[in-house]
Amino acid sequence: MKDFSLEVHGCQYYDATGAISQPIYASATFRHPGFQQSTGYDYSRVTNPTREILEKNMALLERGTKSWAFSCGMAAISTVLKLFSPGEHVLLSEDLYGGTARLVNEIYSRYGIRFEYIDTSDTALVRQRLRPETKGLFIETPSNPMMKISDIHALASLAHANGARLIVDNTFLSPHFQRPLKLGADIVVHSGTKYLCGHNDVLAGFIVVSEGCPDTEAIELFYKSEGAVLDPFSSWLMLRSLKTLGLRLERQAANAAKIVDWLLKQPTVTEVFYPGLPCHPGHDLQARQASGFGGMVSFKVSSAELAKKSLGRLKLIAFAESLGSVESLLTYPIEQTHKESPAELLKKAGVDDCLLRLSVGIEDIDDLIADLAQALKED
Repeated sequence: MKDFSLEVHGCQYYDATGAISQPIYASATFRHPGFQQSTGYDYSRVTNPTREILEKNMALLERGTKSWAFSCGMAAISTVLKLFSPGEHVLLSEDLYGGTARLVNEIYSRYGIRFEYIDTSDTALVRQRLRPETKGLFIETPSNPMMKISDIHALASLAHANGARLIVDNTFLSPHFQRPLKLGADIVVHSGTKYLCGHNDVLAGFIVVSEGCPDTEAIELFYKSEGAVLDPFSSWLMLRSLKTLGLRLERQAANAAKIVDWLLKQPTVTEVFYPGLPCHPGHDLQARQASGFGGMVSFKVSSAELAKKSLGRLKLIAFAESLGSVESLLTYPIEQTHKESPAELLKKAGVDDCLLRLSVGIEDIDDLIADLAQALKED
């Protein structure tokens, strides 16, 4: 099946009732037929039928072999970081979500793991920074919020030649537009709260692994032992959301392209960061490794004062954190999503007090542009 059909039908099965919507199995525990006999389900922290179908769907969409659904994206990333041991070295994109940097700097660095932030869009630089003890590359592509593009296939080859794993945060594009595992990545992580959900009503996270990934057993151990699993009702909501994933993303990307064209003509906008622009340094690479450019747009305005004022002027677009929903959201990264990122990283990436990040929704494009026009006007 092709993408839209996979998103609608996935691994759906029909029980005796013929229900089109997958049932919600709210049970915490399951009855055994007899001693050393099982229905395949014992306790919902370990496996739940509703969550299991969702996990199979995510593995199918990412073209992976196994997936785990977590209570949020950070729980998924935290589980991946547990794969590293004291003394090992991990390279990370220097431009990435502030919550990931906080998790690395304030928690996992305590355990003797050596983390280093670099520009992973520079493949030659990554090659230079690899050490014998480097066991992981963790990248976002496009990166958050500066929209840098890293070469997944090339970085996978470098990682594997060094005995390391490549981990890709695929939140910004989702498997509808980008499938890192097919390009050689070992592990994909998602904040499912974003595009996969798309309606701002579920917190969720995912890990998906490639065929033959040696970390499968370790991830399974962490997953069932720590218990940061997705509940049955949220799993059902995510199953429902995945059915419209492609429709939402195609509309969001189309709206984003039109907004970018409009932003480029505005006197108060000084820079626009969007990989769909032919002048974007990662445009050609993005066109090769993905089937779309997504609905995320970052841009800078003429002053910090205007950036702050524009947030309070919004009428249709919401001034809010998060991204990927059907509603358009405008975020001020330096005070919201990246407030706890190290100052030197922000400066190096170009994140400053003039930067705004727009998650484009599915509203009417004329209404979105009209709202931006009145919010970004000079006094």
